[in-house]
Amino acid sequence: MNNTYSSSLKNLQSNLGGRGILLFLLFVVALYEFYSIGFSAFALVCISPIIILAVRWSFEYRMFLFWVLFTINYLIQWKNIPSFGVPISLPNEMLEILLLTIAIIDVKENHFDRCANMMLVALLAWCTFCTIEVFNDTCGLGINIGAWYTGARLMAFQLLYAFLVYSIYINTPKILIKYLYVWGAFALFASYWVWKQQHIGFSPKESAWLYGAGRATHIIQGGTLIRYFSIYSDAANFGIGIASTAVAFIIFGITSKIKKHKYFFLITGLACTWAMFPSGTRTAIACMMAGFMAYIFLSKSFKIAIPFTIVFTLAVFFLAFTNIGQGNQQIRRMRSAFNKNDASANQRTINQQTMRKYMKEAPWGIGVGMNFENVPANNKYWKMATIPPDSEYVFIWLRTGIIGLSTFLITTFAMLFFACWIVFFKLKSPSLRGIGAGFCCAFVSQQLGGYGNQVLMQFPNCLVFYGGLSLVYVLPHIENEWTKYEEVQLAKQKEKERIKLEKKLAKRV
Repeated sequence: MNNTYSSSLKNLQSNLGGRGILLFLLFVVALYEFYSIGFSAFALVCISPIIILAVRWSFEYRMFLFWVLFTINYLIQWKNIPSFGVPISLPNEMLEILLLTIAIIDVKENHFDRCANMMLVALLAWCTFCTIEVFNDTCGLGINIGAWYTGARLMAFQLLYAFLVYSIYINTPKILIKYLYVWGAFALFASYWVWKQQHIGFSPKESAWLYGAGRATHIIQGGTLIRYFSIYSDAANFGIGIASTAVAFIIFGITSKIKKHKYFFLITGLACTWAMFPSGTRTAIACMMAGFMAYIFLSKSFKIAIPFTIVFTLAVFFLAFTNIGQGNQQIRRMRSAFNKNDASANQRTINQQTMRKYMKEAPWGIGVGMNFENVPANNKYWKMATIPPDSEYVFIWLRTGIIGLSTFLITTFAMLFFACWIVFFKLKSPSLRGIGAGFCCAFVSQQLGGYGNQVLMQFPNCLVFYGGLSLVYVLPHIENEWTKYEEVQLAKQKEKERIKLEKKLAKRV
């Protein structure tokens, strides 16, 4: 009997090994925590094996985590997504930190050397400045670490996270193309959803927001015009984001040599161009024009530059100097962007004049993270904490002053300039240069949007466009692989065309 029991115990030990002992010890710890602290600690210990397995799984399927990050980032502000009572930026930030932690632990498998470039230098300079801002006590309220960190991670740190994650994880031509397809798929979904809002209607949650918090800015012209917002936070964010996306995909499409890619990119770009108009965001059309004007410079081709110049000169003439299409409310709304006497633009000018009076005494700004909930009503700078900035640049100016705004502009110009330098001088492949130009021109488009609206740090724009610009710095490292990848794809394309031609000729015989 004893021999049988001993043999069974040995078999169990050989099957379970240390895992069985570890589970038993965890069970003992869980019982102790339940006895001494309560159920929450007991539950935490019980799920710790799941956490350990999740961490191990994350190492094996890290690219899946990247796609989850992109999905959450793109859909986090969709009105139909349920709220879980946590800040909307938290899941995004946690996944970015997790991906970076995995990359640091498994450093041999990653390409940290590709991160050593001017964009990193510029972002570190901006993040350093925002870190120094923790000591800014212009409002005389003392140092508020919590408010500072909330503001700094959205204004600076998330830019650095996006740069590092994209530079490390999008490291081959196949992953790059897959990324463009995933981005394009979400852009097409956003375009479809705005069509759905127009022709089928809003969901209950969308209607609640539209007729509640969004009523003043999204139901205009006496209630006769609705500004549609698709899956984004609001119409301005959607209009500018989708316009910048259209710039990128149209450039990707006209420069791609692989037909299946070309067709997908062009369809996506045209769908996004259409989707821009229902947003009623006047800045969006200026953003699109700015992006294409930048491409005229980066294209290095008169064949591309001349048609683009003609098309957009005609577009500006159509909107600024004619009344064609004036019966359409959306066109009238876009045309008002060229009206110097527009009431909305004049109100912004009045607000900014008021801001200048206060900001003369605050060269470092009122402080990062200083919003209406942190500044009391009797404070001198309460008005600056509560006044609508209507622009990302104005928002940064109010929080960091003229010193901070200058730092942001210089670092932004530096990262864009060196990205354009790479496209113009370093990349030899025309199609890869087109991808780089698309990212650069979309970034230009988005920055102009930040001048007119508070959209730069919004979801999904920050990750998409700052991450996209970081990929321009990666492209020279993968150009040789890209050339081989493209040759293989073109050979397959040519073979399909040959087989198709043979079948066509055979039918004629």
